[in-house]
Amino acid sequence: PPEGVVAWARPTVALARVPAPGVTYHYLWSPEGPWAIHLVEVELDRCGLELDVLRPPAREEGRPGRARVTEMAARAGDVIAAVNADFFTPEGRVLGSEIDDGRVASWRPGRPWLRWDPSGAVTVGPAGDGEAAPGSGDLLSGGPVLLAAGRRVEPEGTFARPGFAATRHPRTAVGLDTDGRRLWLVVVDGRQGGFSAGMTLDELTRLLEALGADEALNLDGGGSSTLVVGGRLVNRPSDAAGERPVANALAVRASPARCLRSLSG
Repeated sequence: PPEGVVAWARPTVALARVPAPGVTYHYLWSPEGPWAIHLVEVELDRCGLELDVLRPPAREEGRPGRARVTEMAARAGDVIAAVNADFFTPEGRVLGSEIDDGRVASWRPGRPWLRWDPSGAVTVGPAGDGEAAPGSGDLLSGGPVLLAAGRRVEPEGTFARPGFAATRHPRTAVGLDTDGRRLWLVVVDGRQGGFSAGMTLDELTRLLEALGADEALNLDGGGSSTLVVGGRLVNRPSDAAGERPVANALAVRASPARCLRSLSG
């Protein structure tokens, strides 16, 4: 794992595997929290990789609905890794914006977002940023923004829930190292006694800084926090029932066609 994370989290267990060229999965366990930390490192310059929005079948048909990340990944095919994404209502409506291949499924510009376009450019934007207007490419929402241009964004009082930021919970986040062209999918297990306590948003931000991220967005956490790698659930969701059905997911997919497009271009 990155030296900065080892220095900050001081793990006693550190494992890694490569599910696909350009994608590395890291698992760390640290007694400091204790924390079970799951990281997926994605080389954005790899032409055979692309990001994608995954949705439950009902939402593909324009209705609200939820599904497990493992189910959405299996249905999509060619998914190397995937995490749960936006917050959602009980019936399965996302709370933020969502654009899939230029098609607007939900538009609520008051929520922070992660956006990527066909060229491979990836950006994180704050709530209300006009650059996120509907258009080509893909977009998912979350919140709050944790890092912007390498600086921490103060999360206190987020969503009018003071305990949301300051209490340790399971967390899901995405980080971007714009210089190194690296994307990080991050899941920290929580609410599980001596195994993993979860993180506050400040701790999560420090973890993302240690990874070298200069842009970062918190995604839905708690019992929704899920990481799938190679078709398998690799973290331990906190719900007693196991993996929670969610409204959408962020996926890293194999895309040989993208290599062909770059060669022909």
